Amino acid sequence: MPVLPNLLENKVVLVVGATSGVGAGVARAASAAGAHVAVAGRTRDKGKAVVAQLTGPGVFVQGDVSDAEEARRLVTDTIAEFGRIDCLVNAAGLTTRGTLLDTTPELFDAHVATNLRGPFFTMQAAVEDMRDRGEPGTIVNIISIAEHGGQPYLAPYVASKAGLAGLTRNAAFAHRWDRIRINGLDIGWTETDGEAAVQRDAHGAGDDWVEKADASVPMGKLGQVDEIAEFVVFLLSDRSGVVTGSVIDWDQSVPGAHD
Repeated sequence: MPVLPNLLENKVVLVVGATSGVGAGVARAASAAGAHVAVAGRTRDKGKAVVAQLTGPGVFVQGDVSDAEEARRLVTDTIAEFGRIDCLVNAAGLTTRGTLLDTTPELFDAHVATNLRGPFFTMQAAVEDMRDRGEPGTIVNIISIAEHGGQPYLAPYVASKAGLAGLTRNAAFAHRWDRIRINGLDIGWTETDGEAAVQRDAHGAGDDWVEKADASVPMGKLGQVDEIAEFVVFLLSDRSGVVTGSVIDWDQSVPGAHD
């Protein structure tokens, strides 16, 4: 439940990548804040399950954001359902591992398609609707603390997320006079089912990976989905004021600092 309820009362919010993890958390938090929520993703069963968890009006819109036409259609389907779009959250993300030396062109293109090209075209379609109606809007892109440099095994992921950070600033500057605020969140290591799968498959982690991870970070816990989701709701809402073009580090590391 958001700290400040009704922040998004009667707003139409599209959350891309909302069938699991951070995206699903944002969808639930936006609904609890009074929004009409479109849950977007590839898998109907998972999407319908998230819609069933919402406390207000919701709908599942199916599509693969890595396809530019489908990315735009997620927005147009939301508009067809609710009549407009007020807020967009890009939370879909591909995290497949790859270094500079072992990344194939296919893996690189997959990261760019999901993590950068998809958000570009969902933003394009959303801004078109907002500007055509002459109404303000808000967009939040879920980026990654890794966009500052990241680990060697995240080379294509870092390249795509750094691009999304730049796109966030560019679009915010381009559309500030349209009263469309666009911000990004550089989230760090977060406890999700998806992260659990990555830790097992890519790093050989055991069932106690969360406990070990919690013990390895300064605050004694990994990032939590509900905390991130509530902050995203704040950024989407009028309570975040005039803030636009900000890419905010949501992590317990401090980029640029060292012992």
